[in-house]
Amino acid sequence: MQTESFRAMNSDILLVAEGELSQVESGLVAAQNFVDASEKRFTRFSEQSELSALNRAAGGWFMASPDLFEVVKEAVFYFHKTNGLFDPSILPSLKNAGYIHSMDEIRRSGSAPQSDRHSSASISTFASVELNEAATSIRLPADLQIDLGGIAKGWIAERAARLLSQYASACAVNAGGDMFLIGYPHGRDSWEVSLEDPRNPKEDISTLLLQEGAVATSSIMKRTWKQGKISRHHLINPRTGEPANTSWLSVTVLAPHAATAETFAKAFLIADKDETLLLGEQNPELTVLAVDKDGNLVSLITPK
Repeated sequence: MQTESFRAMNSDILLVAEGELSQVESGLVAAQNFVDASEKRFTRFSEQSELSALNRAAGGWFMASPDLFEVVKEAVFYFHKTNGLFDPSILPSLKNAGYIHSMDEIRRSGSAPQSDRHSSASISTFASVELNEAATSIRLPADLQIDLGGIAKGWIAERAARLLSQYASACAVNAGGDMFLIGYPHGRDSWEVSLEDPRNPKEDISTLLLQEGAVATSSIMKRTWKQGKISRHHLINPRTGEPANTSWLSVTVLAPHAATAETFAKAFLIADKDETLLLGEQNPELTVLAVDKDGNLVSLITPK
């Protein structure tokens, strides 16, 4: 196996591939270039990104690139699929919680600014987003701003893995906990993936034997900061507009596609007891694992 690691999307990115040496090396370069270009397209922390241009165009139709259109279309689908628990329109709430700058920048400074409450919640909902597939155009309501961070990261991981697979017999891409696996290492019929203990990132809580597809983990322990004397994290409960008060330190979802795994990991982490039961009834095909505050690993859904 050949590997390449680098920093992008405020996450550690790991590319792993097996195959003919020169082909794999070319594939690693192509995959990294794709990740870097996609980050520039989808980041909300640059005024030059296409996402920022979309947000500035709210209220009118925006002609999007095929990639941005695809991610927004998937975001609309998973907003409904998760009963609104995955909601990209929580951007004003993220800003009010102090998540104004990139996480790398917040970590360097050690804190986030106090909210001035200028970023008020919108009246419109993400359900009001309009899509014109024939024209690859998107219309956000005038009072709506969106953040595609998590779903874009999962989408990028899967697309990068599919690109890398054109050069390799087996490969995997791990984008800060959003992982997509194609093929299998030589002589193996599964991938071994360590599940990190959210209380201590240097320790593993379990080892998963995975088939091809996606695995994603959302955690309230990773992207954290101080806003004054208050501890904050990036997983906003769209019902309250505040960082989620949850029973779980992390949730991991196994699914065929990275966008599915990413959005449901977030949804199950935010969900209360009744919402968890409903999501489980509606999506029995998923595998969902959660770590509680005592470090116990429990299964929320095990496919039958």
